[in-house]
Amino acid sequence: MPPAGGLETLCLDKHQRHLPPQTWTNSINQTNKVALLAWAKETGIDLVQINGQRRYGGPPPGWVGDPPPAGTEVFIGKLPQDMYENTLIPLFQRVGKLYEFRLMMTFSGLNRGFAYAKYSNRHGAKEAIAAFNNFEVREGYAIVVCKSTEKCELSIDGLATSVSRRELEAVLRRVTEGVLSVTLYTSPCRKRAQLAVLKYTSHQAAAMAKKTLMEGNVRLGGLEMRVDWLNPDTKQKLQSCEKKPSSSRVQGSKCLGVPKQVPQSPALHNVLDCLNTLCQRQYLGTPLFLTKCVQANANGWLWFWCWVVIPGCPVPFSGFAWVRQDGTGRSGHEEAKIALALQVLRMLGCQLT
Repeated sequence: MPPAGGLETLCLDKHQRHLPPQTWTNSINQTNKVALLAWAKETGIDLVQINGQRRYGGPPPGWVGDPPPAGTEVFIGKLPQDMYENTLIPLFQRVGKLYEFRLMMTFSGLNRGFAYAKYSNRHGAKEAIAAFNNFEVREGYAIVVCKSTEKCELSIDGLATSVSRRELEAVLRRVTEGVLSVTLYTSPCRKRAQLAVLKYTSHQAAAMAKKTLMEGNVRLGGLEMRVDWLNPDTKQKLQSCEKKPSSSRVQGSKCLGVPKQVPQSPALHNVLDCLNTLCQRQYLGTPLFLTKCVQANANGWLWFWCWVVIPGCPVPFSGFAWVRQDGTGRSGHEEAKIALALQVLRMLGCQLT
């Protein structure tokens, strides 16, 4: 049985948005973790772990000038999961000056089997590929080193037509970092849905945003969505359908501009209707929900992390909730949204009868 109390925590601090917290489990790979800490202390190298990756540099100490240009980053794959920066950074520094090194991490403290190394110039990246592709970092462990694609654009397909660009951008700026632009199109693959193209400041920012949005089951505006790197063919197709700002629809064509915002369906439940009505009356904008199924147990209970952004409120609302599908036909996501909406209404001083 889940703990009693419904929504366990309700926080207003945007810095608490990356849930669950990234911590090491000391009992796993303890010897190598101790060696890493000793190496970092001895060398003075500062490693910072944020949202599933641990980073050195970006820029490194003493760096002067702009970041390196495109083409200076390499992808490193097939790493032993118990290997850390105390082995990898000295190895990759043999062929050139590192600007940044990023190791992707699991919650247990093991790495995820891949990393990125960015050099101060393109020559360093080429030397790393030549020297370390198929190099055995340990007997029986030959790694892959190749040029990083450095993609910066994502696509989100399956957004509800009621979601506006401004509201989507407000959500993305709260749950991801480095958003440059958000553009909405009619989905070329799904009926009555939108596709969003998201542009980020760097490949790193886009990759972390993709991880955040894909982790667990994520929904925005009530529909299940698909997050992926923007396909070049899709990009070309969308650009050919793009409209002038003054035109919302081209007659006789299936290519649509950004649809006008429409009210949410009254078929949603009373609690959600109450929150929508309150926000409309106070001119706060339409609430946007993001839900992630973090855990499911054998008894049918689902542990959800819930997030709601109200454009007119300075900070979002978030928390955890145990929910269970009770035969009403509502999904776990809908039940989680109702639980969070109820708590938000209570915090706003609304009395439900």
